[in-house]
Amino acid sequence: MSDSTSGLQAQIDADLKQAMRDRNEIAKLTLRAVKTAFMQARTSGDAAHDISDAEALEIIRREAKRRRDAADEFQRVGAADRAEAELAEYAILQSYLPQQLSEAEIESIARDVIAELNVTSMKQMGQVMQAVLARTGARADGKAVNQVVRRLLTP
Repeated sequence: MSDSTSGLQAQIDADLKQAMRDRNEIAKLTLRAVKTAFMQARTSGDAAHDISDAEALEIIRREAKRRRDAADEFQRVGAADRAEAELAEYAILQSYLPQQLSEAEIESIARDVIAELNVTSMKQMGQVMQAVLARTGARADGKAVNQVVRRLLTP
């Protein structure tokens, strides 16, 4: 395993150092959690390996989703302070992800896929979801894509 890190990982290292200098506890804890997730990914499997920027983005996206889901759950049970903390961490993680597609952009892609695949019923939703997610990549949240596709396929 080499000591090289991807550009994204180097940026997170630099931002973590800055958060420590600024005594920004939320950023510090969030970025340390991301670095831990990177380390787990690096050491998982048969042999240790470096992770690419694409893998790093996927890890950050997964961590952001965890924060958003936790915030939703805390809101549901009435723990507004904990939800705010999770949303603050989510906002930090979002700054490392590509700009998310708008609902209109997702809908346009979904309409194209539905037309290309000649989909006519909800039974084929899985095919549409797979194709739309392949086209949008990390630029669209699966939950948002699901809602748009479901709305388009519902008569």
